Amino acid sequence: MLRISRRLMSTVSKTNPAGLHNPYFTIKHGSKDVWSLINETAAAAQEELGKPIVNLGQGFFSYNPPDFALQAVNETIQTPQYNQYAHAKGNPNLLNQLSKFYTEHLGRPVPKEEIQVTTGANEGMFSIFFGFLEPEDEVIVFEPFFDQYIPNVEMTGAKVKYVQLNYPAKLDKENVTGDDWQVDWEGLKAAITPKTKIIVINTPHNPIGKVFNEEELYKIGKLCIENNLILVSDEVYENLYYGPSFPRPATLKSLPELSERTLTVGSAGKSFAATGWRVGWVQGPASLIQYVAAAHTRICFSTPAPLQQAVSEAFIAASENGYFEKTRQEYLKKYEIFTKVFEELDLPYTKADGGYFLLVNLSKVNIPESYVFPEDILGRGTEDFKLAYWLIKEIGVVGIPPTEFLVPSHRKGNGLEKCLRFAVCKDNSVLEDAVERLRKLKDYF
Repeated sequence: MLRISRRLMSTVSKTNPAGLHNPYFTIKHGSKDVWSLINETAAAAQEELGKPIVNLGQGFFSYNPPDFALQAVNETIQTPQYNQYAHAKGNPNLLNQLSKFYTEHLGRPVPKEEIQVTTGANEGMFSIFFGFLEPEDEVIVFEPFFDQYIPNVEMTGAKVKYVQLNYPAKLDKENVTGDDWQVDWEGLKAAITPKTKIIVINTPHNPIGKVFNEEELYKIGKLCIENNLILVSDEVYENLYYGPSFPRPATLKSLPELSERTLTVGSAGKSFAATGWRVGWVQGPASLIQYVAAAHTRICFSTPAPLQQAVSEAFIAASENGYFEKTRQEYLKKYEIFTKVFEELDLPYTKADGGYFLLVNLSKVNIPESYVFPEDILGRGTEDFKLAYWLIKEIGVVGIPPTEFLVPSHRKGNGLEKCLRFAVCKDNSVLEDAVERLRKLKDYF
């Protein structure tokens, strides 16, 4: 499909070099992506109000990485060898630490040959797709989805097939858990065709906060084995889970052979509050990792060397000082602070099993009918965009409209239209400020 489109375009673009673009990038002039739209709205509101807006929109941290990670950066940046190209596979010291980390968490020896360091988890996903997909192949993605998956797949010429994590109707009136967001199992089976190569899961899930349980992983894994598919498990929030354990497809005792076809994606940015460092990785069987490595080498060759070394040293420190467990406890406190206002106002939400987002149902909020919205907001055609805009302008809190994580044809009338996603990866004082502002919502019930 991609090749045909390029040929067709070449016949009509002889005097227009811009017409030679990749057909995936069909840019609608004047339209804005959700991140630009929400952030520009927040910036304008802040200027109008003359005081800061509480930004709980995008999942970036309001605070620095831990001191031991910052110290590692300061030291490695002074060392000549870490200011030059790192090996395409990754800094050997980081590979060693990741080998130890996964050996502990997967319960078996994980050699360095099973790991590829990438320039952020997103480039890791991109490398997987370019390593395995051809035009006309198919990839199954659960909806709602992290929005980067879709262009990453489509740029290879492959097609995305969508399977629902069904919106739980009771979220309209009461709190739910991740388990209440159930897989459309019949839809999943029907989505698999001879062209299917990959199923993608995200656990803990953005934007829901769901952690896929062992029964769900078993059923998905069984379909992968029966149909000779690769399972890509995006586990960037793997160190932020709030149950007694974190089920991983690569560790299922009930289906050990699944590990032979699972590629696990991780992120230093999420683990060490350093999203701007852009250090991620992919772990999986060496027979699969070799193709991820080949794609990575051609996409960006090498990930920033000083930051790789800093992450390797951060892993050492974290294993000695209990950092990940302390961080989980800190996040439980953040959720306790932030959910208090929704409990007070009886606004239902999905209890986060992991990650750092909270999905809240705000259907009780009545925006005045006379309220004026800009065309950029009205043009999105869904109520959650109006809600997000109004919340910024009138309450001073930024949330993300979650219908952005659905395909356009599934947005209107979906339960997510009543919701907003908030990021709690902020200082406690920021969350407390948000709580005070959100209490004003009771005036609009």
